[in-house]
This record gives sequence, structure tokens and C-alpha cells, in this order.
Amino acid sequence: MPSCLFQIIFYFYIMTILKVLTYPDVFLERIAEPVKNIDENMLSIIDNMAETMYKFEGVGLAATQVGINKRIIIYDYAQTNSEKKELITLINPEIISTEGSFTSKNEGCLSVPDYRSDVKRAASVKVTATDKNGDKINIEAQDLLSVILQHEIDHLNGILFIKRISPLKRQIYIKKQKKNKKNQ
Repeated sequence: MPSCLFQIIFYFYIMTILKVLTYPDVFLERIAEPVKNIDENMLSIIDNMAETMYKFEGVGLAATQVGINKRIIIYDYAQTNSEKKELITLINPEIISTEGSFTSKNEGCLSVPDYRSDVKRAASVKVTATDKNGDKINIEAQDLLSVILQHEIDHLNGILFIKRISPLKRQIYIKKQKKNKKNQ
């Protein structure tokens, strides 16, 4: 068997779709620990996170959403407006500044299935992080990319978007979830 074909088969064999944790799993409330070392294991986690995000048609995913207590987020902003994949990995991301405010319309989350709501967010953010090659990067974002970054970094801080909506809307969602579990 040619080595290239073996590598492709091996790649698909080791790729794993991870279980996405959903509300009210208490793991989602954890504050994630910083990544100290970017090694093969960490790169494998990132690959599996990407496979999971694309499988469930998300635009972003935080490691805590798949039960990994590390400060890693991935996102693919390009897939919202094209067929081309442009996966971005941020390790130990931090929002260093915000400006303005606006309401993100119809925000949703893989960890809060079957629910969308308007969420008040900063209009623009500046984020610093490390990429998967270990290089420092800075991102200035607005609009949808700003929402994605804030949403995913919130996950790393143990905050689900439903904590940023009105208590009444949150209670409606919680009651709906309890009712759905009873009916299962």
C-alpha cells in the first residue's frame, strides 16, 4: 500500500467526533485551564474538535463544550458565507478590549440545543491568543466574528449564552428542556 494512502486511511481512522455537552451539564460552568504545552495530543484534540464542529454544522466550538478543560476555541467564520473552510484555532484566547454594544440576533449554541435568542454583546473586540503553531496573534473583530469570539470565550469562562438573556426567557427555555426530558 502506498504510504500516502496509508496516511489518509490512518488520518480518518484516528479522527473522532466528540460528544457535545448540553445544558444543564455542570462541566459547562467550569473555568477552563490554560494550555501550557502545544503537543501532538493537543493538536489531536484540536482536529477532533474541528471534525465535531463541522459534523454538527457549528461556526465555533470551545474545548469545554466537548468535556476538555482547556482554553482552546476553534471557529470557521468563512463557512457562514462560502463553501471554503478556514478553520482558526485560538489557544488561551483573551478579550483585551471591547467597544460599543449591539444585540446579536438569533444567537444559538451547540450546547443549548433547539433554542435561539437575541443577546447583547460588544460591537467589537480585540483578542490576543496563541495559534496552534505557538505563534502569538491579535485579532480585531466586529459583527458576526465579534459575536463568535465573545460566545466561545464565554464558554471558556463557564458562561453559556442563556446567562446573557433575560431571566424570563431563560426560565422559558429551562421549563421547555424539563418538559422534553419528561416526554422522552
